[in-house]
Amino acid sequence: MSGTEGWGFTDDRGTELGAARVPLRVVAYVRAGAALLDLGVAPVAVYGSGHDGAALDPAKAGGLGAAGVPYLGPGRALDEEVLRALRPDVIVDVTYDGKSPYALDEAVAERLGVPLAALSVGNELTLPAILDRFSALATSLGTEPLEDASGAEHLASAEAALRDLAARSRLDVLALSGAGPEQVHLARPQAWPELAHLAGLGVRLLDPGPGPGANWLTGDWDRVAALRPGLVLFDERANATPPYELPSGVRLTPWNPETPPSPTAYARFFRVLGEPLAA
Repeated sequence: MSGTEGWGFTDDRGTELGAARVPLRVVAYVRAGAALLDLGVAPVAVYGSGHDGAALDPAKAGGLGAAGVPYLGPGRALDEEVLRALRPDVIVDVTYDGKSPYALDEAVAERLGVPLAALSVGNELTLPAILDRFSALATSLGTEPLEDASGAEHLASAEAALRDLAARSRLDVLALSGAGPEQVHLARPQAWPELAHLAGLGVRLLDPGPGPGANWLTGDWDRVAALRPGLVLFDERANATPPYELPSGVRLTPWNPETPPSPTAYARFFRVLGEPLAA
């Protein structure tokens, strides 16, 4: 699709977006921007969430830092004049509820007269479906449909290797996000598309058990020990704290709960996860 043709895209809220020409200047939430970069669309800038600070979180950045993509700070505190000066043609965010963009107030985009696309990363979609949606958006923005073919091949290869390793591993795996020495958030595997996908590949993911919280069960580090994981996937984002008080012998692997939704990024994560499963 050339830059002189009209553009249309329906996002995951069901919002029909359109423009007189294909958007060339994309501003995006960090996670979405890192995925689009992998898929061949380089944002002119990215912004963070309420968990992010003044500097780009390396754990969430993907290739954005190396590509020199400017970071504008948290979306909810974004200076609208700075955003206006970037002359964006489209803003890309994510949505967890299928109703609202996650990291930027939609009214900001409305005041600027810029279409805002929000793509779902919640558990109403499977991981392959999420990847397909980001690929569809990238294609609509001018990349060739087969541009990410090598990424898809790497992902398929990483999944096959992980499935084989998981079939031979006896490690029970627990995903968590540290919140200090007294508190930890334990991930419910079926609430996270990538964790549910890992379970489908045969990874033995532990469920933290009954209690409040749709995505996380909040408890203390004694609860982690009681679950007796052999491998802990720990949240490596800057807003999380390192693991505390784990039993001796537990292996650790970093996990980014906001991995960019691209085949390249997930292939990389799956290969990293495969290393302790192979040990």
